[in-house]
Amino acid sequence: MRPAKTCAWFCVSLLVSLFCTSASAQTPASTPKPDQQSSNQEIDADDVITVSTTEVLLPVTVRDHAGRLVVDLTKKDFRVFENDVEQTLSDLGLRQVPVDVVLMIDASSSAAKNLSDFRLAAEGFAAQLDPDDRISLIQFDDRVSLLQDWTRSRVQLRRALNRIQPGMFTRFNDAVLLASRDQLARPSARHAVIVLTDGIDSGRGSTFDAALRAALQSQTAIYVVSNTQIERSAKEKELALLLSTSESIKRFNQIRIDDLRLGLDVLRASEQNLEQLTAATGGRLYKPASFSDLEKTYAEVAEELRHQYALYYAPLDTRKDGKFRRVRVETTNSTHRVTARIGYFAGK
Repeated sequence: MRPAKTCAWFCVSLLVSLFCTSASAQTPASTPKPDQQSSNQEIDADDVITVSTTEVLLPVTVRDHAGRLVVDLTKKDFRVFENDVEQTLSDLGLRQVPVDVVLMIDASSSAAKNLSDFRLAAEGFAAQLDPDDRISLIQFDDRVSLLQDWTRSRVQLRRALNRIQPGMFTRFNDAVLLASRDQLARPSARHAVIVLTDGIDSGRGSTFDAALRAALQSQTAIYVVSNTQIERSAKEKELALLLSTSESIKRFNQIRIDDLRLGLDVLRASEQNLEQLTAATGGRLYKPASFSDLEKTYAEVAEELRHQYALYYAPLDTRKDGKFRRVRVETTNSTHRVTARIGYFAGK
């Protein structure tokens, strides 16, 4: 189970960013056609959907103290609280609910040279999905592009993967917001986004808070395969080499040294955002040590989705007030680590 201080940190952070304004309920924009560019779209922080339903679907992952997936639990092993009030579970399923997965690729300069590794990992991931699962593909860099709308066809996905082209800057926040708002899952399916990125946004569009809000409103679990560890290792190695030289050489390379130190600070800040985004939405942050590990990492995400519990409950609070409802999931075993999104927005 997640430590109390971590839950408290997320609650404080979200209370500031999520409760300062009331939720807006709007009809979601129609999903863009494949290859439609969304980069010039004006995005309002409140221009996102609010899920209106009489029953809440709550995807939950349970691991033991060693990090292994726990797959033998029943409904009586779970307790769900909404705004600290225990709810009555109406149903539970283990991998009986289909999943609609948005694959997102950061094609900016920091990851462009390793696109072939991503293509291989993405195809391997798709091969592990069930026939009723769907997948779509979004590329983001200077723009956000839907390369493949929802499909069950592995052939269509492969063709879309071959259309990925490298760009320059990173519109990460816009990509998360649009994937959450426009690429909506079926009402009967779980909604997940799996993104390969360092999470460093170029600051040309939406804010991080708007992206997080959109993911929570659309009940989207965000899984991030971050290349921050790969970038950090390269920067630390170069910095150590420069600092090991003579004073005159260090002075000559001072601008580069300062750039490397600033880059490391930016990576640390980005990882904090990615930790918050994934934990709040019930996803997970992966930090592979090299791009050659991508296939293994995507296989781990697929395994988690296959062994995810689907908890259903009808909220005791039936008001349609559009407010954020905090959700906490526990098991009867105190050694379990439970992962679930921290809440949802009620319909309005």
